[in-house]
Amino acid sequence: MGTPEFAVESLKHLVEGGYNVVGVITMPDKPAGRGHKIQFSAVKEYALSQGLPLLQPEKLKDETFLSELRALNADLQIVVAFRMLPEVVWDMPRLGTFNLHASLLPQYRGAAPINWAIINGDRETGATTFFLTHEIDTGKIIMQKRIPIGQNDNAGTIHDRLMVMGAVMVTETVDAILEDRIVLTDQTSVHTETPLKPAPKIFKETCRIEWNKNAKDIFNFIRGLSPYPAAWCEWEAPDGTMYTVKVFDSEIVDTDTENKNAGTLYTDGKKYIEIACGQGAIRLKTLQLPGKKRLPVEDLLRGFPLSEDFICR
Repeated sequence: MGTPEFAVESLKHLVEGGYNVVGVITMPDKPAGRGHKIQFSAVKEYALSQGLPLLQPEKLKDETFLSELRALNADLQIVVAFRMLPEVVWDMPRLGTFNLHASLLPQYRGAAPINWAIINGDRETGATTFFLTHEIDTGKIIMQKRIPIGQNDNAGTIHDRLMVMGAVMVTETVDAILEDRIVLTDQTSVHTETPLKPAPKIFKETCRIEWNKNAKDIFNFIRGLSPYPAAWCEWEAPDGTMYTVKVFDSEIVDTDTENKNAGTLYTDGKKYIEIACGQGAIRLKTLQLPGKKRLPVEDLLRGFPLSEDFICR
């Protein structure tokens, strides 16, 4: 059970590993883009290419869906980047249902664990397989692996590394369950060095940069949302025109911002854009203006008349 590209890698490993995949469950098709054309999920695209039985329920408690799911007679269900399941679904197979979650549970329970780990400046993250239970992301841990988060990593690079590592973990977890050699760990017994942090769903307003924060926190915020959904701010032109700007890449600089308000913009109009933060400053490196392509700052400035008369909000 899964929907985005993150889930495809795990499904691909199962198929190519010779496991008997009796069915795939993914989200219903939905319109996307300016033309509102119907778009298949990444998981559906792969399932169709492999001729796998496919279910796309609108409601997970729908009796027709439940009957179809029972008819598959699965011994084990695997969830990767899907929605919360009702008990009638996760309790159906004889060996249970396990989930691959992109964090070191019990840290970062929720919808956006990769983003929040980077936003919070963590130096490592990982993935966990665990059996589903009533409360979201709280079931007993089957397997857990760690990876470092480097200063040059962003949500995209960590996503890709966890996607590949997680796919291997899925097949290893299946093998361990089938061979009855799993050792379960209760999440309440896991020692964490810091208080538990949540990973709630990210919305557009979540992504707005607050320039009164310090430069390090803003740097982490930008890379934690890059390349998607992307941090953003607004530039106000001298004539009052507002431009919403997405920020994909930045670096911390030593620019003297003493006695400068957070959001003060520095630029030569040709090669650099720097923004004063609550403490320190950030140099913007890759940006996107509304309706335009994502560009390095130098390329953007060739076609946009930015000056220090603009205000960054």
